[in-house]
Amino acid sequence: MANRIALFSLLVPDYDEALAFFLRIGFECREDTDLGNGKRWVRIAPRGGETEILLARAVGSRQSAAIGEQGGGRVWLFLETSTFENDYQHMQAQGVKFESAPRNESYGRVAVWIDPWGNRWDLIEFANADRSGTIR
Repeated sequence: MANRIALFSLLVPDYDEALAFFLRIGFECREDTDLGNGKRWVRIAPRGGETEILLARAVGSRQSAAIGEQGGGRVWLFLETSTFENDYQHMQAQGVKFESAPRNESYGRVAVWIDPWGNRWDLIEFANADRSGTIR
């Protein structure tokens, strides 16, 4: 098996709030295990997606200060879709804040959105199956 990124952690202030948000916009919960002492192992992913997000409740002032800032203010999360218009409409109906209207770029159709904690994401439908031409 080739190496791959299996999951990455996303700092959030509260497990339940974050889980509810992501389920509402179409993600699925792959695991929610109580680890004791207020800690949980919560894995989510876009439906059918391979790479998972581990929701990590921030502990302490350093982690709390990093909520929404893990990307340093730039888009750092990319939600790929093959049904851009449907997903865009669904997310809007669920109250997701988009920075601007969708646009067509050489690499595909894209709209920047912000999660409830300030992380900037691209909703993107790539023009090429191999994702080429996507360097910004």
